[in-house]
Amino acid sequence: MPEQNLNPATTDVAQIEASQGQRRLTLGWGLAFLAVLVLLVLIALMLRRTQQGPIGIGDPVPDFTLTTFEGQQIHLSDLRGKVVVLNFWASWCIPCEQEAAGLESVWRQYQDSGQVIFLGANYVDTEPEAKGYLAKFDITYPNGPDLGTHISQEFRIRGVPETYFIDRDGNLAYAQIGPFSSAQQIKAIIEPLLQK
Repeated sequence: MPEQNLNPATTDVAQIEASQGQRRLTLGWGLAFLAVLVLLVLIALMLRRTQQGPIGIGDPVPDFTLTTFEGQQIHLSDLRGKVVVLNFWASWCIPCEQEAAGLESVWRQYQDSGQVIFLGANYVDTEPEAKGYLAKFDITYPNGPDLGTHISQEFRIRGVPETYFIDRDGNLAYAQIGPFSSAQQIKAIIEPLLQK
């Protein structure tokens, strides 16, 4: 017959150790559940943002800063009272080339008025290639890299070229997905915004 441990102190220690082990196991499962829950919430928030699509017409455009290739910082909030034309482009983008001359032509027509500002945000590109593109098309309006794609993420762009027209109050007035067909098309969007 096996010998039973009749020492009450040993039995109490064994019960305490078993109870502590059970608590540790319960705490471990609780922490694992909490970690999975936090991960699921983060995934849900990212999916929601992705499904929201671009900033809607009439929505306020979040402030952003574009640092030009020359090192100048341009803050959208400093451009209130002006019509802002924000063009996303890349040197490797063939449709961007198709609209480059038209954008520059319209910029030069409005430049002296000071009422319209063109900005170019270079998307996922290398600086030498981007600067070569600007030189090739003699683009003179401010351009800079969209570092970390922060600006394009705000607009949730789908590709390049995309151009956003921001009214004098800082609201999105028009979005052009894809290239413009002519300089006249660009002017037809700007002119009504100047009348407001």
